[in-house]
Amino acid sequence: MAELKKRLAELLYEKSYKEGDFTLASGKKSDYYFDCRQTALHPEGAWLIGNLFYELICGLENAAEVKGVGGMTLGADPLVSSTSVISFEKGGHLPALIVRKQPKGHGTGQGVEGLANFEEGDVVVMLEDVVTTGGSVITAIERIEASGLKVSCVCAVLDRDEGGREALAERGYNLVSIFDRKELVALATS
Repeated sequence: MAELKKRLAELLYEKSYKEGDFTLASGKKSDYYFDCRQTALHPEGAWLIGNLFYELICGLENAAEVKGVGGMTLGADPLVSSTSVISFEKGGHLPALIVRKQPKGHGTGQGVEGLANFEEGDVVVMLEDVVTTGGSVITAIERIEASGLKVSCVCAVLDRDEGGREALAERGYNLVSIFDRKELVALATS
């Protein structure tokens, strides 16, 4: 897996990591911006992310209980899709959930898509591209749990180390990330 992680770092650094002066969704100022979608929508990037997330999930203490993966649209859409497909490829079964920013205003009015693949009480892992304050993933967790499922933890491509881990821990959720900034840059440039 070390080779996959190094290659993903290289792709992320090339396509998703930019240095400069940025304002983040949280309102915080930053000297770098991380747009994971650029890599997650690339065929090799999606394959790498799906494989690495699947390995993280398989390594969780409660891995046998995990019945699927979920995340907030739009950033998590390619993450949950690639992880679900990789799980099937490797003989597992992790259906995906997508949390809408707003419930549909027509049809069934769903706020969470993919629920037909789950039973009430099933355990899911939330996937996130980048965690800063944890606000968007906490919103997604609340919606998933309101749908009758249980969230065991959050897996992120990048933890910015800016309070998200602590905010999630306060609510009883562990954050496991593939990278933090220092590791991503070091792997990509070595």
